[in-house]
Amino acid sequence: MTDTNTGTGGGVAPDPTTLYPRPDFPEQEQQPPGATRAMEPRPDHGEDSYRGSGQLLGLKAVVTGGDSGIGRAVALAFAREGADVLFTYLPEEAEDADTTMRLVEGSGRRAVAVPCDLREEEACAAVIAHAAAEFGRIDVLVNNAAYQMAQPEGISHISTEQFDRVVRTNLYAMFWLCKMALPHMPAGASIINTASVQAYKPSPPLLDYAMTKGAIVTFTQGLAQMLAEDGIRVNAVAPGPVWTPLIPATMPDPQEFGKQSPLGRPAQPAEMAPAYVFLASSRASYITAEVLNATGGTPLP
Repeated sequence: MTDTNTGTGGGVAPDPTTLYPRPDFPEQEQQPPGATRAMEPRPDHGEDSYRGSGQLLGLKAVVTGGDSGIGRAVALAFAREGADVLFTYLPEEAEDADTTMRLVEGSGRRAVAVPCDLREEEACAAVIAHAAAEFGRIDVLVNNAAYQMAQPEGISHISTEQFDRVVRTNLYAMFWLCKMALPHMPAGASIINTASVQAYKPSPPLLDYAMTKGAIVTFTQGLAQMLAEDGIRVNAVAPGPVWTPLIPATMPDPQEFGKQSPLGRPAQPAEMAPAYVFLASSRASYITAEVLNATGGTPLP
């Protein structure tokens, strides 16, 4: 397995088109929010490959949706770079959350797992209060938790209940968490939001989800300008297709997922984590209001 932080360490760089599994994948279906153990192939979060170099030593981080997928990969990478991590998860994701706990603690850092539903303002307030009590400050806030549900038959099949869940999970929670975290964030801190290729090239079955990802880009750029004079940076990562539990739980044809990417496959969560590490680190000290695109070759504005 390639080292997701430093490359192979010698020799020829790996071919990105064949570095990880390519579709077609086995047929599979899960109920939302999905579970990592039931996926085939099993996602790679960097468990065996990510090696840190002290880029986030001593920092205190909050990562939403840290039980699986990109969130788990980010929590693991942050820990291996020296950060303590508080992460959130839905109560029904406890099994995946336990694995993230073990990975962070196995990296020698503190792990704090908070079960909650971020669609509620009170839950967001409780998360920030918990982080402040545990860590004394928040150096990095990663707004990663998200919800989607594909509706191939169009807007008429997007119920008000679904629309509300998507918007409250993807936008309301981000807004509340940023607002509440700022009093605990010193100069030098950073916020990293998870946008998506969907913000720029929306897939019709993901209309409501894509809409929220476009709003995340705008929010990121506006908040970054607002907080620049306070020394707090705000950026986003825009992934392309990534192999996470949401895919078999919310997409109609997961066996073909990622085939449309120019690289011919979906990303693994481990391939996203270095972008978040970079944006959280002092190496990105002059980078704010930016969106780091990690789309597998899909050109974005």
